[in-house]
Amino acid sequence: MIQQLRAMHGSPILEEADRLMTVCNSCRYCEGLCAVFPAMEMRRAFSDGDLNFLANLCHACGACYTDCQFSPPHEFNVNVPKTLAALRAESWAACAWPRALSGLFVRNGVAISIIAALSVAAFIFGFAAFIDPQVLLGVHTGPGAFYTLMPHNAMAALFGAAFLYAIFALAMGLRAFWRGLGGPSGTLPDPPSLWQAIRDAGQLRYLDGGGGGCFNEDERPTDRRRIYHHLTFYGFLLCFASTCVATLYHYLLGREAPYAWWDLPVVLGTLGGIGLVIGTTGLFAEKSKRDAALIDANSTGMDAAFTLMLFLTGLTGLTLLVWRETSAMGPLLALHLGVVFALFITLPYGKFVHGLYRYAALVRYAREQRAMTK
Repeated sequence: MIQQLRAMHGSPILEEADRLMTVCNSCRYCEGLCAVFPAMEMRRAFSDGDLNFLANLCHACGACYTDCQFSPPHEFNVNVPKTLAALRAESWAACAWPRALSGLFVRNGVAISIIAALSVAAFIFGFAAFIDPQVLLGVHTGPGAFYTLMPHNAMAALFGAAFLYAIFALAMGLRAFWRGLGGPSGTLPDPPSLWQAIRDAGQLRYLDGGGGGCFNEDERPTDRRRIYHHLTFYGFLLCFASTCVATLYHYLLGREAPYAWWDLPVVLGTLGGIGLVIGTTGLFAEKSKRDAALIDANSTGMDAAFTLMLFLTGLTGLTLLVWRETSAMGPLLALHLGVVFALFITLPYGKFVHGLYRYAALVRYAREQRAMTK
C-alpha cells in the first residue's frame, strides 16, 4: 500500500515530502513541537492530500530542523521546513482559480503587483485629468472631497468588482484545497473544529517551536516573527473593519469621506495602517536574516509581493491621512487606490491564501484530534 501511494504522487516535491514524513514517523523525536507531527503520526502512509494537509499545517517555525539529528549534513538530508514550504507553494498554485494565472506570481509577484498598482493609479489620475485637470492638484476639504478625483459610484463599481472577483477566486481555491485533502463532504462547517481552528490561528499557536519560540537566523528561538505576524494580521483586519464601517457610514448614515480624525473609520484605519507598516517591515527584516536552509527560494517572489503590497497599503493610507488637506491629496489618493486595487486582484495568487489554507488544515487537525478523544 505504501509503495502504491508513493507511485501515485503527482510531483517530485510530494515524493520528497513523503520520504521525509516516513523518516520522521519512524523517529518521532519532534512530536511535541507543533501540530504537524501528531497529525503525521496518525498515518502510516501518505497520500497527496495528506502531504498537502501537513504542509499547510506547518507554520515554518524551524524548530524541527534545529532539533533533528538527521538534518543536513546528515546523509538522510531531512529538512522538513524547506520541503513543506515548497509543497505549500505548489498546493497554492494547484488550487488557484483560474489555474492559468497561478504561475504568474511565483517568480514575478513583486513586478506584477507594482505594475498593477501603478497602472490603476495612472488610470485614476488620467480619469481625473480628463474630467477636470484642476482637480488633481487642488486643495479639497470636507465631506465628499475624495470624490472630486473620481465619483463615488465609479470608485465603488471599480473596487467592488475587484473585491468580489478576489472573494470568488479565493472561495474556489479554498474549495479545491479542501476537496484535495480528501476529507468527507460536509465536514468543514463543524462548529467545535471551526472554533478551535479560529483560536489556534488567532494566537499563532504553532509558531512557537514547541514553546521556545521561532528559529530564524540561528539556534536561539525568539518571538519576533510571531509578534510581526500578529501586527500584520490584526493590522489588516483593522483596515478591513475601517472600510466596512466607512461603507455603513456612507450608505446608512449618508456621511461621505473623508472623516474626522476621531471618527471610527479613521481610528480603525490609522491603527491598522500602523500595524501593517510595522508588522511588514519586521517580517522583511526577519526574512532577510532567516537561515537560507529554511527557505524555499522559488517562492520568495510570491512571499515578497504580498508583504510589499500590505506595506504599501498601510504606508500610502497613512500618508494620505496626513496630507489629505493639501494639494498632494489627488496624487496620493490615486496611488493609494491603485495599491489597494492591486492587492485585491493579487490576493488569490499570492501568499494571502496561506492563511485560508492553513485555517482549513487547522480545522481538519482539530477534527482529527476530537475524533481521537471520543
